Amino acid sequence: MYGSRHHLDNSPRQRIQLPLFRYGRLVAMNIEIERKFLVDGDAWRNEVTETLVLRQGYLATDPRCAVRVRLSGACASLTIKGERTGGAAPEFEYAIPEQDAVAMLDLLAQKPLIEKKRHLIPCGGFVWEVDEFHGQNQGLIIAEIEMASPDQPFPLPSWIGREVTGEARYYNASLVHFPFSAW
Repeated sequence: MYGSRHHLDNSPRQRIQLPLFRYGRLVAMNIEIERKFLVDGDAWRNEVTETLVLRQGYLATDPRCAVRVRLSGACASLTIKGERTGGAAPEFEYAIPEQDAVAMLDLLAQKPLIEKKRHLIPCGGFVWEVDEFHGQNQGLIIAEIEMASPDQPFPLPSWIGREVTGEARYYNASLVHFPFSAW
């Protein structure tokens, strides 16, 4: 799903909606299925078709649930992510007013904030998201790809390095507590 209303940063997303029963009622649940990789070299820069500037912070970072506020231009969102199992996690994202996001980032979010540029690179029917971190995470570059199912085949560009899916220190929520500059 490209440009989904669930993702205000206009990044490409693949979603699965699974039925979920709560208190005897059926509700929809979004599942984010992604793989993360380190990036080798700079060859990927020639393939970028769009770049977004993201500023985000976490209101809560618990292994079972993370609550994120994100600002990308004038678009703002509040996202609740559940615990990851492999490369999949339940995720719920809601549009919020820009001024609310700014206030939450300034007043409530854990510091340091995550500052990054997200570069979009189409490849073989997918769109790779290459996150180039700034601030206390300067120097870290991670490529992510989202899929419709965990076993879906996908292309590996030549600039993709070691897979880091499931390595908690590469999660944005972990980078708040243990920034790349302190590794």
